[in-house]
Amino acid sequence: MPRFKAYNYDQNAMVVINYQDQLQPGTFEHAVHYLIEHKLDLSVFHPKYRNDATGRLAYDPAILLKIILFAYSKGITSSREMQWCC
Repeated sequence: MPRFKAYNYDQNAMVVINYQDQLQPGTFEHAVHYLIEHKLDLSVFHPKYRNDATGRLAYDPAILLKIILFAYSKGITSSREMQWCC
């Protein structure tokens, strides 16, 4: 089983932003979050990870897919620009 970095949408950033509060029902962002968390089976990505016992924790494919889909919806297709926006 691959190991992923833990993420928590209820955490606060240094600017006191609660990410869960930012996902307003009815928005595109909320729809993407709901679809990826509840409707898609992303376990097909798990065999590609080889960090079961050793190695650095990986980013969860769900988070990465959310970033890519949201960036594409805003017209951002460059991975470097996505990195800058994150």
